[in-house]
Amino acid sequence: MAYPLEAELIGFTDIPPLLDTFDTIRTSGETFFGYINDEGELIGAIAVEAEEAQVTISRMMVHPGHFRKGIAGTLIRHVLETYHKAPMFTVSTGTRNTPAVTLYEKFGFVKDHVFEVAPGVELTEFHLRIQ
Repeated sequence: MAYPLEAELIGFTDIPPLLDTFDTIRTSGETFFGYINDEGELIGAIAVEAEEAQVTISRMMVHPGHFRKGIAGTLIRHVLETYHKAPMFTVSTGTRNTPAVTLYEKFGFVKDHVFEVAPGVELTEFHLRIQ
């Protein structure tokens, strides 16, 4: 439910997560962590691709009814703690997705580069290097 809102923010309706199915997610090779509320509902999730040299945050999802409650931050903290020995973390988001850009910068991620994925649609890649 979060990805249609991101697609609207960045002006691109063909973002890959909107095309996912249960099977494509199941076979993605990503590791998922979820955020479950007191009622037992999954209201947020983060996915990573962990390699020796870096951990890539490949997905961040929060149910729109639970935006701005600290869920995304909790999920990022969990990933940073779980993979605390990783020398670098990377994440990409729509350049015009101001809430996501602000969130990643809050955690110390630094803009590395911008790339175009479709005419007029840019993603920004961020890096967090651990000393």
